[in-house]
Amino acid sequence: MQIILLERVEKLGQMGDVVTVKPGYARNFLLPRGKALRANKANLAKFEAEKAELVARNDKAKGEALAVAKNLDGVAVSIVRAASEMGQLFGSVNARDIATALAEAGHEVDRRSIVMDKAIKTLGLIDMRVNLHAEVSVSITLNIARSLEEAQTQLESGKAVIASELMEEEDEAPVEAVAAEEAPAEEADATEEAASEDA
Repeated sequence: MQIILLERVEKLGQMGDVVTVKPGYARNFLLPRGKALRANKANLAKFEAEKAELVARNDKAKGEALAVAKNLDGVAVSIVRAASEMGQLFGSVNARDIATALAEAGHEVDRRSIVMDKAIKTLGLIDMRVNLHAEVSVSITLNIARSLEEAQTQLESGKAVIASELMEEEDEAPVEAVAAEEAPAEEADATEEAASEDA
């Protein structure tokens, strides 16, 4: 199906381009959201007549998106979720959860603007892209942890807090304690041997 783009669409084209797309993509996404018109003589004439207005509206929306982008770029938001000892979430984090976390941090973002390349099912720090406009996108850091304290630790260390790391820390402490306990016992054995030799 041939369509006329009314705004820039990533991986498709710029405003005013006539492109061919699959009918389902056009009917279910581009046409209902006002991103395109069916390519025919009437719509081409309509586009040419309204082009100046569309460009002005696009420039205004882009300016608003750039203003939001200044405050949002590089923001880190924490989301607390239940997870297994190995860092696997019981469930997943979706775009609505991220939009809610951003709203709580004082940044209103439409959940459809959040680019979800894959499902988020583990603890850790994840870089996410937010498309505020067809030509404006920013990067945010998503910090998924079991508690706010753990989230703070993850931000400071730059990696997820999982059980294997906690076990390693616990294993190191007892080894030192055992070595300290064995040293006095060896000294006592040496003292007993020296006493028996003197006798």
